[in-house]
Amino acid sequence: MTNTKMTLTPDEQAILNGEQGDVLAKAMKSIVLYGEAFGADRLVDIEGNQHFVTSFGANTIKPYFKMMDQLIDAGLKPQQPFTVDPRPTEYAALNVNPLQKIVNNLVFGKQTAYEKQLKALGIKNENGFTCACYLDEVGNKPRKGAMLAWSESSAVVYANSVLGTRTNRNSAGIDVLCAILGKAPFFGFLTDEARKATWKIEVNTSRIPNAQLLGSAIGLKVMEAVPYITNLDRFLGHEMTAENEFYLKDMGAATASNGAVGLYHVENLTPEAKELGKNLLTKEYKTYIIDDAELQRVYDSYPVLWKNLNATPKRIFIGCPHLSKAQLYQWIDKISATLREHGLTRTKVQVALSTAPDIADILRKDTATLQKLNDMNVIVSTICPLMYMNNPLCAMEPIATNSNKLRTYSTARFFQDEDILEIMCTGEVNHGERNS
Repeated sequence: MTNTKMTLTPDEQAILNGEQGDVLAKAMKSIVLYGEAFGADRLVDIEGNQHFVTSFGANTIKPYFKMMDQLIDAGLKPQQPFTVDPRPTEYAALNVNPLQKIVNNLVFGKQTAYEKQLKALGIKNENGFTCACYLDEVGNKPRKGAMLAWSESSAVVYANSVLGTRTNRNSAGIDVLCAILGKAPFFGFLTDEARKATWKIEVNTSRIPNAQLLGSAIGLKVMEAVPYITNLDRFLGHEMTAENEFYLKDMGAATASNGAVGLYHVENLTPEAKELGKNLLTKEYKTYIIDDAELQRVYDSYPVLWKNLNATPKRIFIGCPHLSKAQLYQWIDKISATLREHGLTRTKVQVALSTAPDIADILRKDTATLQKLNDMNVIVSTICPLMYMNNPLCAMEPIATNSNKLRTYSTARFFQDEDILEIMCTGEVNHGERNS
C-alpha cells in the first residue's frame, strides 16, 4: 500500500496502489503530492467543465508531451470534452512574414503533434481553443459552486469571482491530471476560509474607471490576496448583466496578470458578495483607496519597451482575454464610428480583434460585416496575442494594445480605449505622452 498524509477514500487509495494501472497511479500520486505541498487533507470530486492552460506545442516542454502520450497510451481521458487556451499561431489572418513564420515554427514546432494529442485526449472540437471558455458561444461554462481544477489565470479569476465556482490557480499539467482523475486537492479557493478578503478596495473615481487600469491597480497592490471592492456598484449597478460580465472579465484578467489575484468580490454584485456582504472581510483587512489620481499614477508607472517611443504601431491587438460576441461587435461599431468622425474609411494601423473560434465562425457567416472589416483594415483573429509576442521578431515590433495582460507579459504598449481609437485614425501616439 502506498502511504499518504491525506485521508483518501477506498477507491482513491486503490488507484494510488495501482489497482487501475500504473499510469493512473502515477497521476494520483502526482495530485496527492501536489495537494500535500499545500496542506490539503483530502481530495474532492470536480465537475466536467475542465479547461487546460497549455495550448501550444513549444519544443521546450518535452516532458509534458511525454506525459500526454502516457495518458493516451493507457486509454485515459477526462469524462467530458474539455477546452484549452488559444492557439499560438495564425499565419493567414495576421499576415506573418516568412522570417517570422520560420521562427514561429522553431518555437512552436510541436504544435501539430500536440493538437493530435489533445484530440486523442478528448478536446471539445477544433474550436476548443480559447482563454474565455466560459462564454455562452463556447459552451464550457460551469455552474455556481462547481469544484474545478483550472490553470488559466484570467479564466480562474472569472470563474471564482463572477460565476461563483471554486478553483485554485493550478499549474499546467496538474489541470490535465485532475481532469483525468475527476479529483482535485481540497485547499485554497476550494475552502470557505481562503475565499475571505484581506483587502478592502474603495473605488472613489469621478467616473467608471477603465476596467483594465482598475484591475491593474488592484493587482499591483494586493498581489495574490483576495480583494473586496466597494463603490464600483455606483457605476455597474447590482445586477450581473452581460455588460457587467464583460467589464469584470477584463478587470479580473488585469488583477491576475498585474498581480496574482485568483478571486475578488464586488460589493452588491458578484455572487458571494451579494450573499455575504462585508462578512467576507477578515477582521485584519487593509484598505486601498483608488481615485482618479491613483489610477493616473499607476498608468504613468508602466514601462514602455518600444525602442522608439513615438513609433507608428505595427499592429493593435484588442482581445486579451478573448472578446465575447457582444464585445466584438461593439468594437466594430466603435471603430466604424470613430473613422467617420475623422472623415476616414480605413484605419492607419491594422487592428486585430481576438475572439473565440466559435464566435469567429459566427462572424464569418456575416458577409456584410466581414466586408466592412476588410474595408476598415480590421481583422478578426483567434490567436493568443501573448503567443504572437513570444516570437522575438514580433516582440521587436511596436505593438499597441488595450490589454493590461498583454502589456504585462510582452513588449506591447498599453493604451486606454479612447486612445487606442485615436491611434487607429492618426497612426500617432502623442509623442510618447500618456493620457489620463
